[in-house]
Amino acid sequence: MEKEQIKKKLASAASMPKDVIMGASVVTVLGMSEVCIENYSGITEYTDTLVRIRTKHGQIQLKGSCLEIEFYTNDEMKITGSINLIEFQEGRNLR
Repeated sequence: MEKEQIKKKLASAASMPKDVIMGASVVTVLGMSEVCIENYSGITEYTDTLVRIRTKHGQIQLKGSCLEIEFYTNDEMKITGSINLIEFQEGRNLR
């Protein structure tokens, strides 16, 4: 059995959130103007039209206009602006 499948089954059996067991990012979207991301690893690129976030399993890319990281902590951030695209890319070697 694959390691990820075992983790999913453990999370389900223990009634624990999958993001805690698997280290998955949690992305909360509020309309087209606000995104909160939990469990991220770092900020790879940040302009007013592109925000690229590194995660344990790849990266999350947001495109739009007037993008701003309103706040961030070690494991959570809030991005505001006019968000046109949210893209998830798997892989550890993404820049």
